[in-house]
Amino acid sequence: MALFGQPKNNKQETGFSVTPWEVTGQVDYERLVKEFGTELITDELLQRLVSLAGGSNHMLRRRIFFSHRDLNHVLDDYEAGRGFFLYTGRGPSGPMHIGHIIPFHFTKWLQERFSVNLYIQITDDEKFLEEKRGLTLEETRRWSYENILDIIAVGFDPDRTFIFQDVDFIGNMYPLAIRVARKVNFSWVRAVFGFDHQTNIGMIFYPAIQIVPALFERRRCLIPAAIDQDPYWRVQRDIAESLGYYKTAAIHSKFLMPLSGPEGKMSASQRETAIFLSDDAKSVRKKIWQAFSGGQPTVELHRKYGGNPDVDVAYQWLYYFFEEDDRKVEQLRQDYMSGKLLSGEMKEILIEKVVKFLERHQEAREEAREKYHLFTREGKLAQQMWETKFGLET
Repeated sequence: MALFGQPKNNKQETGFSVTPWEVTGQVDYERLVKEFGTELITDELLQRLVSLAGGSNHMLRRRIFFSHRDLNHVLDDYEAGRGFFLYTGRGPSGPMHIGHIIPFHFTKWLQERFSVNLYIQITDDEKFLEEKRGLTLEETRRWSYENILDIIAVGFDPDRTFIFQDVDFIGNMYPLAIRVARKVNFSWVRAVFGFDHQTNIGMIFYPAIQIVPALFERRRCLIPAAIDQDPYWRVQRDIAESLGYYKTAAIHSKFLMPLSGPEGKMSASQRETAIFLSDDAKSVRKKIWQAFSGGQPTVELHRKYGGNPDVDVAYQWLYYFFEEDDRKVEQLRQDYMSGKLLSGEMKEILIEKVVKFLERHQEAREEAREKYHLFTREGKLAQQMWETKFGLET
């Protein structure tokens, strides 16, 4: 299996590399599933999830969320009345873009459908410790506040959602974090994460902190996240039962194609490849109009030969998230392949939808300022968590 500690070798062998910090090349998801040891979501498992949820989600139907660990056990627990809880997070290294926020919308769907608690970890400590970013602790804490507003704007249930910054909440987590840390040696994290003798000791310890929220409740945790975050859960699954907890489950998403084309994922460090949640309509139009196209060089050639929707950014974004109607998105695909629909027309459709999405989001973000305390300190779940001390029970 290709280890996360060998990203360069992995890319040489496969043409792509996926680590918790970087995604390069055009990802072969079927190969990635085999290398990571996860499982594809089968039609049978999908139908069972949809049935228990009482409704479907287009990101499930289209296999945007395509891979899992123990999702079947989560559904077993739900049917048996044991329930489960959700955990996801955000690394506050800068402003959030569309690729960051979409998985939160899927997480909201899960919370609404199953009426479960959700814990959202804001990893201000990790982003400070990640030296190549060069962020001060003050900067990561400032971005934490800004990112939390964007997350609240998604519309989570304040009675069932707790959003916490590691630096603030570490006093509650630390007893459990050191229990986790004692189970994991340096050779292990070096193999999984690629740490070396130049890695600062904060980063070496950090995986223990990211594992802790998966142990917040004495029932199974389900983590909706992009598949690049899977190594943390692999470590958790190896030690959880020895600590008296369930192995965490996960449901993995693919990466939203960057504006530059089918390789890698959208990155805030490459601003021209991303649309940020704060962008205005003019910026959206400019960026999407310059996005990578699967069309032909001229209108005449496109009408004759059609375009390739599999590499066309505008179509892929519509398919990934922005067009929920399966019939409409399939018609767009057929029209584009036949040459009936031009690349510019596909981009115009996407521009309209992205602008409307951002307008709604930015309005909700302003309202989130008045709700901030409900998710971080004063809400029902928030108060419960601040009163909880994860002790040193054996």
